[in-house]
Amino acid sequence: MSTPFWITATPPATHGELHIGHLAGPYVAADVLSRYLRAEGEPVLFSTGTADHSSSVHVRALRAGRKPEEVSEGYRAAITADWLRSGIEFDRVVRPRQDRGYGRWVADLFQRLHAEGVIAARTRLLPYCEPCDRWLYGAHVTGSCPHCAAVSDGGMCHECARPNDGGDLVEPHCAVCATPAVPRRCRRLYIPLEPFRETLADYWAATGLPPRLAALCESLVEDGLPDIAVSHPAEWGLSVPVDGFPDHRIDGCFEAAAMHLFGYGDDRPLPERTIHFCGFGHAFCHAVLLPVILLSQGIKLPQEFCVNESFVIEDKAIVSGSDHKVWALDLLTEYGSDTLRRHVLQARPLGRRTVFHADRLDAARKELDENWNSWLSRLFAAVRAESAGLAPAALPGGTGWEVLGQRLLRAVEDLREAYGPDTFDPRRAVALLDEIVRLVSDFGHVNAHETCRPTADCRHLPALSAQLAVASALSAWARPVMPEGADRLAAALKAAPGRPVSDAALVPLPPGSRLAPPSGPIFGF
Repeated sequence: MSTPFWITATPPATHGELHIGHLAGPYVAADVLSRYLRAEGEPVLFSTGTADHSSSVHVRALRAGRKPEEVSEGYRAAITADWLRSGIEFDRVVRPRQDRGYGRWVADLFQRLHAEGVIAARTRLLPYCEPCDRWLYGAHVTGSCPHCAAVSDGGMCHECARPNDGGDLVEPHCAVCATPAVPRRCRRLYIPLEPFRETLADYWAATGLPPRLAALCESLVEDGLPDIAVSHPAEWGLSVPVDGFPDHRIDGCFEAAAMHLFGYGDDRPLPERTIHFCGFGHAFCHAVLLPVILLSQGIKLPQEFCVNESFVIEDKAIVSGSDHKVWALDLLTEYGSDTLRRHVLQARPLGRRTVFHADRLDAARKELDENWNSWLSRLFAAVRAESAGLAPAALPGGTGWEVLGQRLLRAVEDLREAYGPDTFDPRRAVALLDEIVRLVSDFGHVNAHETCRPTADCRHLPALSAQLAVASALSAWARPVMPEGADRLAAALKAAPGRPVSDAALVPLPPGSRLAPPSGPIFGF
């Protein structure tokens, strides 16, 4: 069995639909890398799951007066559909409540870690809501983060990504009834991280973490690695398989880490390389908890991290829910996957928060319509009028073709660099693709005047052949970013879809092959 390149994306909690921030975070970017590597012939395993047992699912159910399994199942189906419509193709999506053997597998892992002393019992203060008669953990409790003072749920602050123990929150209150919480002593199961200080420090030093994630990990080491609660007295989730904790459920962060390992499978050799795509607010699970689980089992897995910041929605109308222009389903219906994918890659928040602007999404559609589709429409019309809809029997040429060809060869090398895992930069990939289209569009405009010369003598055909060669190459070069339009273009040219992003794709079409352009736009709609 071949050793795969393993790519993961954070499992989303199934308490709501996907919005544009999710797509701008890990999912589309991870899919771009996956598609590029597959086209290169690399074996890839692209996996995620759905966090069906997240505490936020239970909170959503309590607020709506529904059963948590109903909430989870409904939103899991919606999320899966949005991934498919976005062109995000996972090899494996773990479904905690459907996948055979999942619950037993997680329980066995938990039980084994407890038997080995990695998981141990501790008694600490935990917020409690007296009116609801419920322990408050995770999304059940809201307060201020003890580290950065941002509004935070229990367990993890999504602003600074540092863990808290629930009882550490400043002014905690119940997320359901808003009553101030009362601290009570509660015995739970924890993973003490301090015994892993040296191994984690060495692991992080060798990993090459992004700067903000490196600062988080180094601060955790400097401040003293905390104990991380991995069980809670709760009604929703996987039961704790340890005697003495009959009403406890396994923590969602622990389960998310275990979910990645379940998704990879026990029957494969260790991956040659692993890249985790996640938002910074979820980085603790990937960069701390997952390595601890692996290291405790004697597994040293090379892992890399592609971390994004938040894609912020500041418009009050949108935040309040009166405007639905941020939900993946609505945006995909209005703009299509090509437009939405290229926009979120351009706006992807790296190193700092990015604010969503609806007008920039409109600009992405305008770019495709006025440049990409306009050039292709002119090209197909010219082939129909001047070559009877057939690929010309002429070698690529025309005024400026030699210079354009050299620029295209340099551009595809830059494009490979932008797509590659070592220098991954999908925003630059979009910019390079736009520049390629502008160059060939200008070339087409310049050479279109050949038909007006009294001595034309078929001088216009080499330019058509050249543009068709670029269009064929573009169906390969643009596919990681916009697979729907790229495959539509490949079908129109009778070219094979999914070819490598290389200069080998820049070849003329077989003379006489009949083109089959669609009646509508190639990219977007």
